[in-house]
Amino acid sequence: MDFESIIGQEHIKKHIQVCYNNNRMPHAQLFVGENGYGTLAMALATANLILNSNPDKQIYSSVLQHPDFHIAVPVNSTKSGSKPTTSDFIKPWQELAEENPYMDLQSWYAKIGIEKKKGIMSVHEADRIAEELALKPHSGVAKVMVIWCADKLNTSAANKLLKIIEEPPNKTFLILTTDKEELILDTIKSRCQSLYFNKLSPDMIREALVKRFDMESSRAGFIAQQADGDFSHAINLIRNNEEILEFEEWFISWVRLAFQVKKNKQIVQKLIDWSHSIAEHSRDKQIRFLQFCLQFFRQALLKNYKVDELVFLKTQKSFSLDKFAPFVHGANIEPIQQTLQEGIFHIDRNVNSKMVISDISFKLSRFIHMKV
Repeated sequence: MDFESIIGQEHIKKHIQVCYNNNRMPHAQLFVGENGYGTLAMALATANLILNSNPDKQIYSSVLQHPDFHIAVPVNSTKSGSKPTTSDFIKPWQELAEENPYMDLQSWYAKIGIEKKKGIMSVHEADRIAEELALKPHSGVAKVMVIWCADKLNTSAANKLLKIIEEPPNKTFLILTTDKEELILDTIKSRCQSLYFNKLSPDMIREALVKRFDMESSRAGFIAQQADGDFSHAINLIRNNEEILEFEEWFISWVRLAFQVKKNKQIVQKLIDWSHSIAEHSRDKQIRFLQFCLQFFRQALLKNYKVDELVFLKTQKSFSLDKFAPFVHGANIEPIQQTLQEGIFHIDRNVNSKMVISDISFKLSRFIHMKV
């Protein structure tokens, strides 16, 4: 992975290269942004710059195979009683990162079979990181440790790494990535130079899809509009078309029930049953569905306000976006978005899903009837 392979983020590429060329590379950096914005890809390219730029040293075909490249990622046990660390999953992670450096957590969890669990980095992971960084560089150049999704460090692990992040061993560079900066301890953030990644433009994503997937330009453009600046989401849209159709069916059933509640109170139980059925799925899938709902409501708002050039959503023949759009307007879009975003926040933090989704459903049944 090199900088030329990264989509956009030119300001960050330039900053890192200037720091390196001036021998002022920070020993601890925090890359902040969605995985699909390129935080991992940039971390790998930075590691490659540090470890493979010396022509007098051995050049490795991939920085992932370099003996002085180290990685820490969220994992969880696949059997009871175990205390897993990245070392137990290093080969599948390398395979996935090689295939797609824009991968998201859901792809990683699916790869190692923990979709219904939450990946974490425990104190055992912190001990492993400390042990690996205590070793001298194999090549004599430097060592690079990438902590991917550093917000998954639990408090004990994060506190144990404070000293290392503040004063890394000689010739050691740490790169932390996160899409949830608010979950990173302030004491860690204060010890890192933070770099913030922008959303990718639809044109950037379209061009990347055409180049990497040999995709027809118009189809790539349609997916790029849906991706909301996230290349990982664009890839998932290509690979998970069946899930998108499933989410659309869920959404249509949901809003139809929400419409009926006002006139028929017996529908309340059906709305509760619907909410509980969604809560039976994995938390990650629930979050993806609520994100889909956010996008659907935004598209309906654009349709209502005649901004048709930004409306890319195509629905089933049995559901008309034209007829639904007038019910999404300036008076209710903000509470709808806030409710969905709060739901995503609570589900991600293991609040009871049945309660969260039921609460969203009841609120939606009120918001959808609000007048302009």
